[in-house]
Amino acid sequence: VLRCLGIPTRVITNFNSAHDKNLNLSIDKYIDVSGNNLHLSEDSVWNFHVWNESWFIRRDLGSFYDGWQVLDATPQEKSKGIYQCGPASTRAIKEGDVNLDYDSPFVFAAVNADCVTWIRYSKKRKERIYSDTRKIGKFISTKAVGTNSRVDVTANYKYPEVKEISFKISYSQYKNSLMDDRKILVTAV
Repeated sequence: VLRCLGIPTRVITNFNSAHDKNLNLSIDKYIDVSGNNLHLSEDSVWNFHVWNESWFIRRDLGSFYDGWQVLDATPQEKSKGIYQCGPASTRAIKEGDVNLDYDSPFVFAAVNADCVTWIRYSKKRKERIYSDTRKIGKFISTKAVGTNSRVDVTANYKYPEVKEISFKISYSQYKNSLMDDRKILVTAV
């Protein structure tokens, strides 16, 4: 419909798309001490999810947010009481401006959430045992104009992932700072 009105529009596919029901930027999985799934979270990761982008001037948000805007014709969650999603600025999503209207936090989570596994020992005690910060938001793509080729637009949504380098260090030397994670990760760009 937007193309019929002369508004540039394209279809976007996000692979490993997070459905972060509680908007905490974490897709949480809970297991018991035997490794059985506890089904305590409504979060999920979809193999892919598709939405549209349209090119708008954003007088309501300021010119910084002009450009491609996310519009989801199949929203899974209510926004302001109705099923809707967008227009969320891709620039806002990339910059992490999740305090803007038009479902920016939900789209940000769809391409940036972490996948976290927890062991639940009791109702009051849980422990994070695994976190994957790079699984979500892969190969965000659209179709090339005039051909059937894929165009990777991931850089419009997020900055490149950083590489984590693990190394061993004396536990006694840094025991106070290591109590939670029990390892140090050096982030290199």
